[in-house]
Amino acid sequence: MGDIMKKWSIALTGLLLAATLAGCGSQKVIATTNGGNITEPAYYSSLKETPSGQQVLQQMILSKVLEKQYGDKVSQAAVNKLFNQTKAQYGSSFNRVLSQGGITQSSYKSDIRFRLLFKEAVKANIKITDAQLKKQFKHYEPKVTVAHILVANKTTAQKIIAQLSDAKPANREKAFTQLAKRYSTDTVTKNKGGKLAQFDSTDTTLDSAFKQAAFKLKTDDYTTVPVKTQYGYHVILMLNNPGKGTVKDHKAALTAQIVNQEVNNSEVTHEVIAKVLKKGDVSIKDSQLKQVLSDYMSSSSSNASSK
Repeated sequence: MGDIMKKWSIALTGLLLAATLAGCGSQKVIATTNGGNITEPAYYSSLKETPSGQQVLQQMILSKVLEKQYGDKVSQAAVNKLFNQTKAQYGSSFNRVLSQGGITQSSYKSDIRFRLLFKEAVKANIKITDAQLKKQFKHYEPKVTVAHILVANKTTAQKIIAQLSDAKPANREKAFTQLAKRYSTDTVTKNKGGKLAQFDSTDTTLDSAFKQAAFKLKTDDYTTVPVKTQYGYHVILMLNNPGKGTVKDHKAALTAQIVNQEVNNSEVTHEVIAKVLKKGDVSIKDSQLKQVLSDYMSSSSSNASSK
């Protein structure tokens, strides 16, 4: 995520707190001391003068206009899917990780929704050319499914490869499953035939040498030379490789990759925010906060005047 989007995302943590100040016309006491009480209006007055308070207001405004403009394009199911993927990734430590970041499950889901809404805004406000698609395709590899056996030394890996070469093609996957259970040091996959989750060229979790070797394999092929990574030596079996195909075959996936890249482009995100805010017909009523969006609103005005 680009610098601008990091700033917006961080501000979202304080969004729920700020939302409680929506009815600041009251004199509700939020803290008492023997030197006097702290009321909501007093707290609001102090908060709005701070950079963090202004950032929260920016976030609240952007969230509102994004929801209005792109809310129908982001389903709760999509939010839950990403939430559950992260939860599964962290396992039993998930709640502890959230707590350490001062985040609740509810606020984390709000953050996911915000990021998905913003991605839709970027997608709607950029034009992806055929040249961009062709450039992206050069480095593109579709989702593949592989199994692997990880061992500590090259000799053991070569021994496994020799045993695989003795197996008939029809029995290769079965033989690989037995070898994984016997030799693999990857405790997560060894009892699952060494099978890994699908991945494509955008994957950032696997070693680059591992991915490079895997993408060269056709379905049912295996690496005939041990693949060395920081973890040890791998023998890789390709369970399913649909083939690279053409740009047309993968236009949706290529487009999604380009959008993800643009979300990390600070110039693009700044311009998109400006466009979204302008379309949202935003008006700041508090005179002390009139300039809170000036950076984006002035960009929107300059863009319009240059056209």
